[in-house]
Amino acid sequence: MPAYWVARSRITDPVQYKKYTDRIPDIMKRYGGKVLARGGRYHILEGPDTFHRFVVIEFPALQQGVACFQSPEYQEAAVFRRNGGGIVELVMVEAGDATK
Repeated sequence: MPAYWVARSRITDPVQYKKYTDRIPDIMKRYGGKVLARGGRYHILEGPDTFHRFVVIEFPALQQGVACFQSPEYQEAAVFRRNGGGIVELVMVEAGDATK
């Protein structure tokens, strides 16, 4: 079942953040990730105006998205974001309606 990597971020240092984002597409592809939305136009409908960049990446399964996040390659790239490049909220969510 597909799963989605959903990130909300605020970039605090564009140069540092770009060092992170330049590495991410190749890493995601290795785990079957497909970018559905990354950095496009958005409109906040409700909630705080904290984040200004939104990313949605589809993975074939929840486990693949989690494995991508936990991979040494991703963790190495994330250092650039975590060391002043930006602030991120990130969640993996499985497709479907689990309330039925």
